[in-house]
Amino acid sequence: MNQGDTAPPLDPLPPEWLPAQLSETWTFLAAYPLALAAVIFVVGLTLAVFVRMFILFWGLKITARTVTDLDENLLRIIAGVAALLIGYSAMALAITSLGLPEVAATITLRLLASLLVLQLMRVAMRAAHVGLAILGTIRDRFAIVEERTIPLFDLSLTIIIVAAASYALLQIWNIDPTAWLASAGIIGIAVGFAARDTLANLFAGFFIIADSPYKLGDYVVLDSGERGMVTKVGIRSTRLLTRDDVEIIVPNSTMANTKVVNESGGRWEKYRIRIQVGVAYGTRAEDVIELLQNIAVEHEKVCEDPAPRVRMRGFGDSSINFDLLCWIDHPADRGFVSHELYLQIYNALNDAGIVIPFPQRDVWMRTDGKPAASGND
Repeated sequence: MNQGDTAPPLDPLPPEWLPAQLSETWTFLAAYPLALAAVIFVVGLTLAVFVRMFILFWGLKITARTVTDLDENLLRIIAGVAALLIGYSAMALAITSLGLPEVAATITLRLLASLLVLQLMRVAMRAAHVGLAILGTIRDRFAIVEERTIPLFDLSLTIIIVAAASYALLQIWNIDPTAWLASAGIIGIAVGFAARDTLANLFAGFFIIADSPYKLGDYVVLDSGERGMVTKVGIRSTRLLTRDDVEIIVPNSTMANTKVVNESGGRWEKYRIRIQVGVAYGTRAEDVIELLQNIAVEHEKVCEDPAPRVRMRGFGDSSINFDLLCWIDHPADRGFVSHELYLQIYNALNDAGIVIPFPQRDVWMRTDGKPAASGND
């Protein structure tokens, strides 16, 4: 048997940090490595649960005074991290106490440390997202962190966290990162040429988030005619949800280089509806204006400020043309409110005896190349 395959003798002396009351127990259990490892694991797990409960018990009393649940979510993450560190430390100490061969103990501890790094990376990304959300609510001190910039900061923190975790993993396995960085530079150049469209979408995503021509919840109309609500502004693409509940995924490079009409932009989110109405010549214009004005004022979804207004737009071929201009609170209601206004206007015009003209044509029939007689013989 090789010397590396034998288990080194276990030191029966207790660690220096161990309380004196437990030193005799450690010395006794050192003769039974499996029992000692089991005791360490159970004690560590119990301590982790106790610490998590202690942090939550006192922390939730403090966070109960706040309005949002963001600080409570962050507190639960912190309590989970504390329990995670204690639990992994107990497992590492238990593995060390087993007296495994040096190679086996080293690989096992490195695997355990790698799992801990991956767990901390996942938790750190969650904590970063919650922390940004908390900073976003403190507008007077952190005005730069708001709804439109949170995705940019979230991505930046994710890259930093992943890079730090990758570096920690390389250090755990004693891998020199210098060669990897040099190789990454060469590979990055090759990938840059091969993925030009992807990089274009990536940089366009940064510019869109920084410039903020639209935000989540806005109704936008693209130059190609698509209209929908912005549901996600990602780094590679922007997602729109149409009124047909169909999701449109548009690359950010396209969004950055096309004309985008933001119906939710401007001074307010309100949207103006234009209802075009034509009435027959001979109709008293004041009656039409009063009728349209009353219909808009009585509609529950039409805003009082700005007030609805009616404008006479001109003389058509067979009608006098009017526009009813009114505002609604949300662009999403445009289709439904327009439908109701058109329906009410049509019924009101009929009830008032006001004629809605329509194009009419006189048809002349020819027989044997000669025009037909237009009168009686």
